[in-house]
Amino acid sequence: MDTDTTEATEDHADESAFGPVGVIGAGAMGAGIAQVAATAGHDVTLVDAVPGAAASAVEKVGAALSRLVDKGRLSADDAAAVLARITPVESLDELPECGLVIEAVPEDLDLKRRIFADLADRQPPTTVLATNTSSIDIDDIAADVSDPERTLGLHFFNPPPVMKLVEVVHGSRTARAYVEHVTALMSAWGKTPVRCSSTPGFIVNRVARPFYGEAQRIVESGVADAATVDWALREKGGFPMGPLELTDFIGQDVNLAVGTSVWEQTGRDERYAPTAFQRDLVEAGRLGRKTGSGVYAYAADGSVTGAEPDLGLAERLVGGPIATDPLARTLAMLVNEAVDLVARGEASADDVDTAMRLGTRYPKGPIAWGREIGFDVVARQVAELDEAYPGGRYRPSPALTDGSIS
Repeated sequence: MDTDTTEATEDHADESAFGPVGVIGAGAMGAGIAQVAATAGHDVTLVDAVPGAAASAVEKVGAALSRLVDKGRLSADDAAAVLARITPVESLDELPECGLVIEAVPEDLDLKRRIFADLADRQPPTTVLATNTSSIDIDDIAADVSDPERTLGLHFFNPPPVMKLVEVVHGSRTARAYVEHVTALMSAWGKTPVRCSSTPGFIVNRVARPFYGEAQRIVESGVADAATVDWALREKGGFPMGPLELTDFIGQDVNLAVGTSVWEQTGRDERYAPTAFQRDLVEAGRLGRKTGSGVYAYAADGSVTGAEPDLGLAERLVGGPIATDPLARTLAMLVNEAVDLVARGEASADDVDTAMRLGTRYPKGPIAWGREIGFDVVARQVAELDEAYPGGRYRPSPALTDGSIS
């Protein structure tokens, strides 16, 4: 993993004791993060400029804690203590001095940049300033912060109280000591932290792009219908959801926005180019379950209607030529993407595998899968795809064959 981050002095790092926590943004992510921090014993100030939003979020946290009490997973006294530690406010003027502030506002770079500049002026120089962004570059967010060594990313996954994974993301100027402090803190909060540099999409949203893109391209080309592709990935690959049903669950607009962000940040690298298939869905307002139609049509109870997999076709495709095998093609591209990220020094192989198992619930990490399949086999498969579909999307990573990943 790349460790080329700015060094902080030990004295400076030691002063950054994690006491009170501030959370900016009272949406689902911000409220969930506030609940996690308060459960870990911190006094939390939850800030949202929309009148009543923070107070409403605290009420929702209370309801979530009550459900845990009803299930016997939390005592009533402990639930009351957690809730009492969260204070809702409507202005940064009311935010006390904190050891850590986590920003969880919408993915708007200008908004985040203004908030960070404001926080840097208001908070002590030892306060760690973290963003929950899923894909925006940390250096861009910290552009107007006078001491950017204390800025980093803490990318929680939804819902934060349930999901164990947290990506700890360092920018080019983030101090290593703060990364280590926050990594230890996330472990103390009961999370599983993985470290990575501020590469587009970080680990999960970068490595996962082929999972969605290959399925969309297979359907788009007429090789197989969506239900058949999803069946192959679920039943043959062990994925908890097929890629097409998963994008309907996430929201086609949300998934497209993340993919487009990665594509733009990589200089419109063909490897990450959004598909016309998904763009057409979004333009038509077919955003998935939330609109009643996406790749699939949904009944009022949320069940899929009119979509049955062609099991005979699936059996013929899986194990056949790589260009039409939805499982092998997807796995090859996941492995190719993962080894490329590790070879660039943006994350360790172990952290990549941990991130993909916990963040996406893949049955195996892509590096482990590559070892199982054989990196040389994956290299041949990707080269075959590159020959069948020239243009750069399927270029094999040199790391598949140069011995840098073992």
